[in-house]
Amino acid sequence: MTRRVAAIDCGTNSVRLLIAEASASGFAEVDRDLHLTRLGQGVDATGRFAPEALARTLDAVADFGRRIRAAGADRVRFVATSAARDASNRDEFFAGVRERVGVDAEIISGDEEARLSFTGALSVASEVEWPVLVMDIGGGSTELVLGRRDADGALTIVAGRSLDVGSVRLRERFLHSDPPTPDEVTAAASYIDTLIDASGVPVERARTWIGVGGTATALSAINLGLDTYDRTRVQGSLMSNGQVRAMAPRLLAMPVAEVLRIPTMQPGRADVICGGALIAARVGERCGADLRISEADILDGVVLDLLARP
Repeated sequence: MTRRVAAIDCGTNSVRLLIAEASASGFAEVDRDLHLTRLGQGVDATGRFAPEALARTLDAVADFGRRIRAAGADRVRFVATSAARDASNRDEFFAGVRERVGVDAEIISGDEEARLSFTGALSVASEVEWPVLVMDIGGGSTELVLGRRDADGALTIVAGRSLDVGSVRLRERFLHSDPPTPDEVTAAASYIDTLIDASGVPVERARTWIGVGGTATALSAINLGLDTYDRTRVQGSLMSNGQVRAMAPRLLAMPVAEVLRIPTMQPGRADVICGGALIAARVGERCGADLRISEADILDGVVLDLLARP
C-alpha cells in the first residue's frame, strides 16, 4: 500500500494543507490547499489571539482534518509558526487543533522553520548556482537561509535566521495609512534593514535567490500579469532584481481597494502585500541575484521529513 502523509502549516496569515504519497521522485501531491484566516490579527499589539481570528482558523483546520481522514493519511504533522509562538492564549488553539485533526500542534522554532523552508524549496530547484539564499516572507516572520550542496549531495545551511518581521506584522506596526505615508514607509524600511543587517546571514554572497510562500508567489503573479492564478506558470518564474525592488513602491502607493482590483489578488492578502513587497525589496538591495519563485516550501519540507521516517 502506498504511504500517504499530511502536513498542515499554520502561520500568521494563512493555514495550508499538503497531502502527499510516496513516489519514485520523492512524493506526489494528493491534495494541496490554503485558507487565509489571519490568525495573527492583532497579536503583535495584544499578545493574544482575537476570538474571531481563532474561530476562522479552527474552521479551516476542521476542513483540513476531514480531508486528511478521507485521504487515509497514516501520519500527520501540524506545524505552527510566528503567531502561535507569540500568543498567550495558545492553549485554546492547541485544544482546538487536537479536537479537529487528532494530533498536537507543534510550535516550531524559527531555526526549524528556516530549515524546512530551505529543504522544501531545494526539492524542486534545478541548475542553481551555490550558495543559495531562500527567503520565506510570512505574515509574522521572515526566514532567510543561505546554504550549499556538499560534494556528497547533502544540503548544508551556512547561515539562517528567522526575522521578527512579516507582511502582517509590518502593516500593523508601521503602515497604518491607506496608502502608507512616506514617513511610515521610511520607518518600516529602516526596521527591516536593521533586522537584516543584524541577522548574521550574508545575503550578498548568494548566487541564487529563491522566494517561497504567499508573498513571493503573489508578487510573481502580479509581475507576470496573470488574469487568474496559475501555479504552473508561477513555479520557477523569474523576477529580475530590479523588478522586485520596483514592485514595493508600486504597491505601497496603491490604496487597498485598488490592490483588490489586481486579478490574482486574494482579499485576505490585499492589505498586507505592500509590506511583504517592501521586505523583498530590502533583501533585494543586498542580494545581487534575480529572484526565482518556488511553489515548494515549508509544507514540502515537512512532507519529505515525514516520508523519510521509518
